[in-house]
Amino acid sequence: MSAEIAALLVTGLMFVFLAFGMHIGFAMALAGFLGMLVIISPDAALSLLGQTVFETALNFELSVIPLFVLMGFFATSAGLSGDLYSAFNTWWGGRRGGLGMATVGACGAFGAISGSSLATAATMSQVALPEMRRYGYSDQLATGVIAAGGTIGILIPPSVIMVLYGILTETSIGDLFLAGVIPGIVLVLLFLIVVWAVTFARPSMGPPGESSTAAEKRAAFKKVGGTLVLFAIVLGGIYLGVFTPTEAAGIGAVGAWLLGLFGGRMNRRTFMDALLDTVRTTAMIFTLLIGAIIFKNFMALAQVPTMIEEMMAGLSLTPMGMMIVILLIYIVLGAVLDTLAMILLTIPVFFPLVVGLGFDPVWFGIVIVVVVELALITPPMGINVFVLKGMASDVPLMTIYKGVMPFVVAQAVLLVLLLLYSPLALWLPNTAL
Repeated sequence: MSAEIAALLVTGLMFVFLAFGMHIGFAMALAGFLGMLVIISPDAALSLLGQTVFETALNFELSVIPLFVLMGFFATSAGLSGDLYSAFNTWWGGRRGGLGMATVGACGAFGAISGSSLATAATMSQVALPEMRRYGYSDQLATGVIAAGGTIGILIPPSVIMVLYGILTETSIGDLFLAGVIPGIVLVLLFLIVVWAVTFARPSMGPPGESSTAAEKRAAFKKVGGTLVLFAIVLGGIYLGVFTPTEAAGIGAVGAWLLGLFGGRMNRRTFMDALLDTVRTTAMIFTLLIGAIIFKNFMALAQVPTMIEEMMAGLSLTPMGMMIVILLIYIVLGAVLDTLAMILLTIPVFFPLVVGLGFDPVWFGIVIVVVVELALITPPMGINVFVLKGMASDVPLMTIYKGVMPFVVAQAVLLVLLLLYSPLALWLPNTAL
């Protein structure tokens, strides 16, 4: 059997497994292993399978995943999301669309601690949605801004998506974290502009909330001072070369725990719940990662990246033209695939091609994160939209999709900026110590 036919059959088999409800990590692992049996001997395939599982589980660099996940769960248990929203609400809530702007700011700040889009969207929906409804915000804007704001969580470091991309491509996780900072800030600004524009055009969608005094604003800033210091320590330490991303993750987890402890919100029960949630999430991520690496090994043995490269070369496009084609493929896949599945399935195929075209792997990682953000809120999947639907069951799904559409345009603008001006992502890691 030729490698081309084997690749097609194995990929189809994997989707059959998924259609029958198999977990995607196991589906990738089983399909990849069966494919290797066709290409190499059973003994070699079994040896490669065992080696992959063993080395992945013992990889020290992967300890960054449970530590950052733990940091996010500690932050949630400590109620930092509520403090952040309250602080931004105190500063901006008194103006038209101010509660929506406060939600965007809080999503960006909480995303810098949690590293998860779903966690940010779910947490902020509990905090911000009741408040916006209380002041008469339209459900369209209220749910749209939370669903879109949640996507910021995977762009502003730390980010689980960046960690997985870095491991799969052997790209510096620290550089990826630094590269996400400026695009993340730009995205927050673009979202703020969207909220202002929507409420300027239709003031009834986002009426003003209560105004706050200067003393109240200073008090609100002091309340989140510890959170801001924690973020500065984690990211600043990586930028200055004081510690590695793994060490930064450990410091961040301890810092989030201390903030909850001294804030009086961390007790034995919340501590244990955070640990158990971290174990469950980490097990899920490692299952996905091991399955993806096994499938990646099969793809390499079948020379699929080489075949894709030859096919793309036949299109006679410029490197940027090929990049646009790749991104269009991602946008289409994002409409039907889970975001983690999309990353884990496609990076082994497209990354060698992208590097061969001369693109910076760190820059490409940030571009992929932005595309994943688009997938999180675009139909028919749009998992953040479904998270909001679960939190606000009385809001029609179409209303939420209408609410996120202006923010999709903002994300598309960021994507274009990254394509036209790569230093937007690369300047910070290039100046790091």
